[in-house]
Amino acid sequence: MSTAENNASFPSPFELPTPEGAKGWEELYPYYCLISPERKELEESKFWFFDGMHNPEPLYPFDTIMTENWWVALSQMTNRVWAFPPAIGVDQRVVNGYLYVSPNVCDDPVKVAERQEYFTRRAGHYYENWDEIFENWKVKAKDCIDRLKQIEFTPLPEYEKEEYVMGHRGLYSSHDLLCKYNRLIENMLEMGSYHFEMLNLGYGAYLTFREYCQSVFPGIADQTVTDMVSGIDIMLFRPDDELRRLAKLAVELKVDKAISDNASPEKAIEQLQKSVDGRKWVESLNASKDPWFWYSTGVGYTHSDPVWMTDMRLPFTAMRGYIDAVRRGENVDRPLDEILEKRARVTAEYRELLPTDEDREAFDGLVNLARKVFPFVEDHNFYVEHWHHSIFWAKVRELGDLFVASGFFNDREDIFYLHRHEVSDALYDLLIGWATGTQPRGEVYWKPIVERRRRLRDALAKWSPPPALGKPPTAITEPLTIMLFGITQETVEEWLSVGQDSSNILKGVAASPGKVKGRARVINDPQQLYEVQKGEILICRITAPSWAPVFPMISAAVSDVGGMMAHTAIISREYGLPAVVGTGFASKTFKTGDLIEVDGNFGTVTRLEEAV
Repeated sequence: MSTAENNASFPSPFELPTPEGAKGWEELYPYYCLISPERKELEESKFWFFDGMHNPEPLYPFDTIMTENWWVALSQMTNRVWAFPPAIGVDQRVVNGYLYVSPNVCDDPVKVAERQEYFTRRAGHYYENWDEIFENWKVKAKDCIDRLKQIEFTPLPEYEKEEYVMGHRGLYSSHDLLCKYNRLIENMLEMGSYHFEMLNLGYGAYLTFREYCQSVFPGIADQTVTDMVSGIDIMLFRPDDELRRLAKLAVELKVDKAISDNASPEKAIEQLQKSVDGRKWVESLNASKDPWFWYSTGVGYTHSDPVWMTDMRLPFTAMRGYIDAVRRGENVDRPLDEILEKRARVTAEYRELLPTDEDREAFDGLVNLARKVFPFVEDHNFYVEHWHHSIFWAKVRELGDLFVASGFFNDREDIFYLHRHEVSDALYDLLIGWATGTQPRGEVYWKPIVERRRRLRDALAKWSPPPALGKPPTAITEPLTIMLFGITQETVEEWLSVGQDSSNILKGVAASPGKVKGRARVINDPQQLYEVQKGEILICRITAPSWAPVFPMISAAVSDVGGMMAHTAIISREYGLPAVVGTGFASKTFKTGDLIEVDGNFGTVTRLEEAV
């Protein structure tokens, strides 16, 4: 019996109590992000699921630029640009500080037919010219990043530059600073638009191939479908490949001991600088760092996740592991050839099952299109969420330093407790004080607000958001919801029937084949990655691509959220590890040290023995 038939439902967003100590939390966010009593009937009629993939913690006010960006950018591409026939946009609400999203659907047959015409013409143009458009996309994305790098926030001068005056420029530091901030925000929104220019089409092509396979091969597993498109040497793995290269080079130059013996990257580099070969290795490291170390340990949507460029502990931890393997004579390269062999074999086996040449021609067209779009689906992630967004957060911190120097904040990180529109107001207040010589109100206004908001957010962080709210859907058709978030009708049924601590068995998406037993290592914070031991099973809300160096150490991966195209799934398949994603509750159900079994063939995770 379906959820619609048995009237099962998730809690209403209006029924959720405010977490203790968080009264007034709504002030952290713009009015349009919040559940609105004026639209109660609408709010309760929608299905909302928690976006723990991108924002597992309460949102910082400034960080909402990321969520609000994709709220418009993703939705406009689905709804107004491509006109996906059954899917419209993806809505958002912030509930007790956490982001909930809701896919909208088009169920009017006349409208669906109208949208189909737009989609066929526009998407067809992109699919036919995909490679050329993708190359042009890379040029646009790189240009956007280069322009972001050029933005610099520097202290306001005591007196304007002589050349500005004598050159009759007529524009001075106040105008320059406002323009820089506007360019910063516009640059972020520009990259957000590029982010989704081709992404929805990428997922759409894969979803179409998946649906075709399910129709002609009844009972085919999702991971079998992914086997037929996996194995492309994507840019997202390049940072980890650089670490492998550096590990090999360290052994070759006989400077590996300095890296192995020093837990601190800074101390290792200091020791390496004392020898000719050590300096040669450091020079090679520095050549790799830009752009490959602009790699967030999260998904790039929050400023609080460490970045390799400024925190090298994770890449150095990985290099020490690779160095040990190289010393033992092991091949540390990713098993790309094995994956490509499997791709060719599985594709040929299923193609042979088709009864007619016409069927085989349709199959060939769809699998080739899915393979063509797959590199963008992953490569865009490095350009956008890692390279661009990591630099963006660094620039925001530069602006935070300017506010600290002007007495508005105690710490550069305080800027993240203001929404971007509030930062614009504070910036103008700062300029008024600089121009007039009068103390700006911001010096006494913002510090108590920041402190109050810090307390509110800390209180929100103690709350455990339910996986979903509102009315369960009758159908889920939005491609990103299915392929990235892993939200399907089966997921909804599982959420309705399973409580957070109710079972020793969880079911999710069978994302990468294999079956293993091992001790669990639950990761709730990237800082805990350094605790992972050889052979453990990684359990987390969601992995980030920059966690790839940890994967050679683990025996399987399990995540609370994600679908077949989530990074946990893709990385696990590339490393040949069993994986189950979209379990909903794994990081809450299991504890570090539990003996568990991960069955990546059927999508189950079972506790065999509790940790002592």
